[in-house]
Amino acid sequence: MSTPTEKSARPARSGTPEIRVSGLHKSFGDNEVLRGIDLEIGAGEVVCVIGPSGSGKSTLLRCVNLLEEPTRGQVFVGGTELTDPDVDIDAVRRRIGMVFQQFNLFPHLSVTENLTLPQRRVLGRGKAEAAKVAAENLRRVGLAEKADAFPASLSGGQQQRVAIARALAMGPEVMLFDEPTSALDPELVGDVLAVMRRLAHEGMTMMVVTHEMTFAREVADRVVFMDGGVIVEDGTPEQVIGNPSHERTRHFLSRLLDPAMADVEEGTDGAGAPGGGAAKTL
Repeated sequence: MSTPTEKSARPARSGTPEIRVSGLHKSFGDNEVLRGIDLEIGAGEVVCVIGPSGSGKSTLLRCVNLLEEPTRGQVFVGGTELTDPDVDIDAVRRRIGMVFQQFNLFPHLSVTENLTLPQRRVLGRGKAEAAKVAAENLRRVGLAEKADAFPASLSGGQQQRVAIARALAMGPEVMLFDEPTSALDPELVGDVLAVMRRLAHEGMTMMVVTHEMTFAREVADRVVFMDGGVIVEDGTPEQVIGNPSHERTRHFLSRLLDPAMADVEEGTDGAGAPGGGAAKTL
């Protein structure tokens, strides 16, 4: 279990933001999902983004590496503006690793082949070098013995760890996680979170969209709560999770941490959305 002492034992963070988002808006037709997001994440910092479904948190994450094109605003990674029309986006993306809810492994390729293919195609590494890097990163996620296995023979948690190893094999400076445990059976979540804890301890810059409050409380340097396409609260886990200042944050956490105690409000979804259903965006 991570503790404040363990957090303080991480490599020192620089004052330069590794990720900077300024005035970010994103609309899908008439639906404005992000409504002016300003956010900075320092090098080596772990920031967990929480919030209800439809709050815009996954869209924000996808805008950070331009998987979604912002409607307006700026995104910087490592000092380079991704939203500059003249930027070499492929070059910048090589510095950003992303892990999705689904594992997206090639089923017809072995674990090692899943890790070496992007290295060879994107980074131009030779077969031997790519295999060496693959083996090193499989050891990092505790799956060295699965190098020759195929995805169908692995559990969901093992497949997600392979996906993390694949991202790490590209040598990223930043790791983005989009609810990486949401597709897993509960008993498989712990191993994936343990790998993420290890990366945090090593000083990896991480932006994590998650509903895992224990992980956010123990590992994150900061927690960002989003709702309705805006950042409602941004602070330490102790502030945002332990003692939130906004009623909306308190309501969300009470429903998440103790669903049995959540009130069902007649005519709403319990969060102000009419019609008894969640107000879904992306």
